Amino acid sequence: MLSALTSFGLEQLGEREIEPRAPQGIQDVIVVNVEAFNALPEDEARANLAKCLNVPRWVDTVLAGRPYADEAALTAVASPAAKYLEDDELDSALAGHPRIGEKASSPDHDAELSRKEQGAVDPADTEVLAEILAGNHAYEATFDRVFLIRAAGRSATEIRDELNRRLANDSLVERGETVAQLHDIALLRLDSVA
Repeated sequence: MLSALTSFGLEQLGEREIEPRAPQGIQDVIVVNVEAFNALPEDEARANLAKCLNVPRWVDTVLAGRPYADEAALTAVASPAAKYLEDDELDSALAGHPRIGEKASSPDHDAELSRKEQGAVDPADTEVLAEILAGNHAYEATFDRVFLIRAAGRSATEIRDELNRRLANDSLVERGETVAQLHDIALLRLDSVA
């Protein structure tokens, strides 16, 4: 049964359905210069999109839709293409994200975007930061991957609380939540493509 569910992102699991939850006002946050994105050379557009979601299928899908008439048209292609990830796509996407509360340490991490997104994680709040770091380790021991959350717009306390809540998930539900978070991050990062 598990092999039949390995490629789900949004999956109905009994009565539970995991949906990407766009941040409040996401349309107000995404400001893409679509004309500039349409005009980018393909290699540059590909590299910029990979910073949003490092999944070649997603990048190819979004590139294939060019030229876009407006932000809504771009989002209409990018959003559904990010909702489902195969296992290898999930691994590739997660490789681009450092642990919450830690600085980007891998060449795969986009240090500038991560620093901007995790800006609410105050290193001076040592108690909450220690709880997040301990939660990161517990999460990795439980799910064998880095904890990922759309940190933009969330306080360190909210991130800690969400981490603690998600530690109680089973592996299938948590996989769906991780894919949903990657979806939301990809949409928010679209503002950096041009």
